[in-house]
Amino acid sequence: MSLFYIGVGCAHFISPEIFLFIMPPYLPFHLELVYISGFFEILLGVLLLIKRYRFFAGCGLIILLILVFPANVYLYNSDIARDAYGQVSQVDSLIRMFFQLPLIIIAYWHTQENNSKQISYIYICISVITILYFGYILF
Repeated sequence: MSLFYIGVGCAHFISPEIFLFIMPPYLPFHLELVYISGFFEILLGVLLLIKRYRFFAGCGLIILLILVFPANVYLYNSDIARDAYGQVSQVDSLIRMFFQLPLIIIAYWHTQENNSKQISYIYICISVITILYFGYILF
């Protein structure tokens, strides 16, 4: 998950237009918000690698995922955003919206010091499915 967030965070700086397409019009400073969210994705992704900071990284990711959720709602509701994003269907954007929940669950998992092996396996499966899904739609 760390590499996932670092990669997506870097994408905010390499190709910010991808993220500008899904910025709700009511939010100001679109480009700045794209860069800020990218910075935090990179930072929190790195902090996931450090056991001492993993709890804070997980909490930060939960907050970040909640804060960026309006972009997913806008993508779902806006034909213009979906067309600009690359002919994404409304169904695809709905699925993307619901993938925020597994991402939040995985971030929560990272906040836990001791998980049973069975629970960890479940979270790893959720992680792999989520990474494959977002890897598919982003690239």
